[in-house]
Amino acid sequence: MSGRIFQNVVLQFKETTDRTIGVIDAEGTVIACSELTGIGKKWSKYVETIQQADGECVALEGKTFKALPGWGGHFDYAVFASGDDGIGRTVCAMAAVALNSAKSYYEEKHDKGSFMKNIISDNILISDIYMRAKELHVAAEVNRGVFVIRPVDERMESAPLDMVQSLFPDRQNDFVLSVGEQDVVLIHQMDKNATGAELEKVAQRIEETLRIDGESSVFVGIGTMAQHLRELAKVYKEAQIAIEVGKVFDTERYVINYENLGIGRLIYQLPTTLCEMFLQEVFKKNPIDALDQETLFTIYKFFENNLNVSETARKLFVHRNTLVYRLEKIKKLTGLDLREFDDAITFKVALMVKKYLTSRGIEA
Repeated sequence: MSGRIFQNVVLQFKETTDRTIGVIDAEGTVIACSELTGIGKKWSKYVETIQQADGECVALEGKTFKALPGWGGHFDYAVFASGDDGIGRTVCAMAAVALNSAKSYYEEKHDKGSFMKNIISDNILISDIYMRAKELHVAAEVNRGVFVIRPVDERMESAPLDMVQSLFPDRQNDFVLSVGEQDVVLIHQMDKNATGAELEKVAQRIEETLRIDGESSVFVGIGTMAQHLRELAKVYKEAQIAIEVGKVFDTERYVINYENLGIGRLIYQLPTTLCEMFLQEVFKKNPIDALDQETLFTIYKFFENNLNVSETARKLFVHRNTLVYRLEKIKKLTGLDLREFDDAITFKVALMVKKYLTSRGIEA
């Protein structure tokens, strides 16, 4: 429990009373005080008496103390006010109410965050999810999106937790968690009729807000919609996979949706040995590296224009016959005619497999 939470509250009392108000911990150390010079003082001699007072106000050496409720009959924190008269008791009792509310809010928020972190990390049994959700007043069956926010490069050590929190300030329904060394995970409650398009909008908003000098600084991975707490772990894994796969196959995108990964998702889950065998089978004549950069650029443009020879030639600013000549050259080198749909699919998958192997540091 941070003394900062208590300090914010006691400082607000300065405007309403001239009495000094503060908080001591279970060892008797002053961890918050309306007079800043009081912080750090040791009053361990009062601890036992406060403990025995069992939550009632107790006057000790010109100060009034009142323990905040704790676990197992032991107090974790006690409030004090200067003066052992009636006003001192009243001020102490009122401060205790305010500080206990702050403590409860902090702990509930903290516990809810830990609960969510345990769910996405698969550290909690499904049967326990229901019980804990009930205790913490967390709705089990609502739509939630899970977004993984990860820095693009070394300009940023980790994704900025505070900036994401300021974008989603609803602490009851949205959870912003720091996971691992770099990632920030947002679990965001969505409307009951929300679609994948709404998830994309949320991710887009995060990515645009976190841009540095107009340039993208984070990847935002999106999982599918979780309709129940028990689905959050699966959806979190999807959002992670989205970033991993997107970085390999779709390097121009910074918002990456698991549902739009297509063939890339399948390739990413294949063993690398199988991928190497596939490339060797497809390119029996010559390895894919035998194709120069101009030829590869032509192939990518041909795919972009849906295997349309005239449209591709127009986009490449070459004569149609020049493109046909290049396609014939590719056919001689590889044995694949890209004007044939089946061959085009094989070649497209082969290019993606090659990209995947390169990302793993494997030359094939």
